[in-house]
Amino acid sequence: MADSRQPDVEQSEEIQNDEVVGRAIRWSLAVFVLLATAAAGVWWLSRPAPAPVAGPAAKTALPEARSGPRLEIPNIPFTDITTAAGIDFIHQNGAEGEKLLPETMGGGGAFFDFDNDGDQDLLCINSSVWPWARNKPAQPPLSALYANDGTGRFTNVTGGSGLDVPMYGNGVACGDVDNDGDVDLFISCLGANHLFLNSGNGKFQDITAQAGVAGEESAWSTSCGFFDVENDGDLDLFVCNYIQWDRETDQGMNFTLDGQLRAYGRPTDFKGAFPVLYLNDGKAGFRDASVDLGIQVRDPNTGAPLSKSLGVTFPDLNADGRPDIMVANDTVQNLLFLSQPGGGFQEVAAGSGVAFDNAGAARGAMGLDFASFRNSPAVGIAIGNFATEMTALYVCQNPGMTMPVFRDEAVSNGIGPVTRTDLKFGVLFVDADLDGRLDLFENNGHLEADISIVQSSQRYEQPPHLLWNCGPEEETEFVMLGEQKTSADFARRMVGRGATMADIDGDGDLDLALFASGARPRLLRNDQQLGHHWLRIRLQGKTVNRDAIGTQVELVLADGTRQFRTVMPTRSYQSQVELPVSFGLGNHTNVQELRITWPGGQQQTLIPDGIDRIVDIVQADTQNK
Repeated sequence: MADSRQPDVEQSEEIQNDEVVGRAIRWSLAVFVLLATAAAGVWWLSRPAPAPVAGPAAKTALPEARSGPRLEIPNIPFTDITTAAGIDFIHQNGAEGEKLLPETMGGGGAFFDFDNDGDQDLLCINSSVWPWARNKPAQPPLSALYANDGTGRFTNVTGGSGLDVPMYGNGVACGDVDNDGDVDLFISCLGANHLFLNSGNGKFQDITAQAGVAGEESAWSTSCGFFDVENDGDLDLFVCNYIQWDRETDQGMNFTLDGQLRAYGRPTDFKGAFPVLYLNDGKAGFRDASVDLGIQVRDPNTGAPLSKSLGVTFPDLNADGRPDIMVANDTVQNLLFLSQPGGGFQEVAAGSGVAFDNAGAARGAMGLDFASFRNSPAVGIAIGNFATEMTALYVCQNPGMTMPVFRDEAVSNGIGPVTRTDLKFGVLFVDADLDGRLDLFENNGHLEADISIVQSSQRYEQPPHLLWNCGPEEETEFVMLGEQKTSADFARRMVGRGATMADIDGDGDLDLALFASGARPRLLRNDQQLGHHWLRIRLQGKTVNRDAIGTQVELVLADGTRQFRTVMPTRSYQSQVELPVSFGLGNHTNVQELRITWPGGQQQTLIPDGIDRIVDIVQADTQNK
């Protein structure tokens, strides 16, 4: 989340026009220039050889024109089924005109199977009205849990579930923290966070106090996620914190858009906040190991927390079998915590090339995702940035090496120029047309309802993006699909924030839920009719965590094409995607092999029985060589 980036309006000073004084000044300047020129000539002739100095990187030039892809761009229509599917949730951000920064954050949500019936249910995270609000509803705003009937129709089952607790919620993490077979929930908040243990039968128990994960009462927590730091079989918890915020400080800064209109504040004017890493004791009890494991980074100049974190995900970037931590920060450098052989993490973002843009500047980073989008072991990290800043696409140049090195290829592959204008939040790699290549989705929306007054190119409500992956052999690797390819339902503007994906109706393609700030979400059903085949894999760990989070799946086709997926629900922005992983097969009618690498390195190889179906795989008892 970031500010409107509007400079204060300054009045020009008057300059007195005195002819006599002007002549005197001009004469003095002429004499000075002559003397300075002579001195410069003497220095130039006698100067020592200059030492090499690294100057600031030049701004990346955008290509003037590109040729289109040789492939036929497909129709990938989405249908808005929000109302028809039974989703009646409305996000409440508390805005009443004070323009307090948390109101811009928006909520996230998750697709997850809370009742173990095999289909993906939906959780929408709500914020709240302020305690000092002038107009308070009869019932406080609540998050909403919807049960899927397997066909993409949902029933609100929040009442009596234990999740019907008022809070200023922001994000959510899903994971089986006690390995009992039920997915539990952590909700990040402005204020104390909450951990809900899934008791079965649609009931959740708030165990925050005994689990020790509430965090500070004054904290502002955003994206969060479960992953297994130590590969010991239980899920640990990472929580992003944004800035050190309070109402009085926000009000006192008197932010404006044009010198008069009250505006939302700039994160640059607030101190950062450390993220928190909690280790699970195996019994759903957690301890804060942030300092011990090296994930608290301070500004070298001030000693203050460097992070202003909004997005997080957990790829294994150096292929050592241990998860790393990639953090998207707003207006300060991104962070990459690389796992170390002896335990803990080392922060290497600047050295790896993912800290800044190509000019060495920090951006307003929001959500992020990672994937092997070129069907090779090389990983790409996509980060949605602020308006007028391109989406970043950092691509690993040395996959499998101890120290990964990335280069932002957003300009060269076509993503950068077409994503520059809008303000990007939720970011997802998704094979929308099941052709075997991962496309890129972005959910967009500005912070300021009045932004068009001072920036004519900007709107508060903005359309989402779907960038179709044409393949690396094309000059333009990604092409933005317009309304004629995705439908008017997809292209409709909204104040977008988080986003998640799942196959909600069992037809093999991935549907989208788009969350908003202060408005209804949108449930978009993927209605592509291209006849492409698919395969979905649902994993269960035995010695590793039961959700198999962190497991890598490689699919090999008869022509040698390889696709890669990681079981990682923590993606996008303040949101979680479904646990099953999906592969688009295009016109292929069989799969040659599946290669599964469980957390810690155990290998399992098999040939799936058929396609166009979901396959359940349980971790083998012994290593399959």
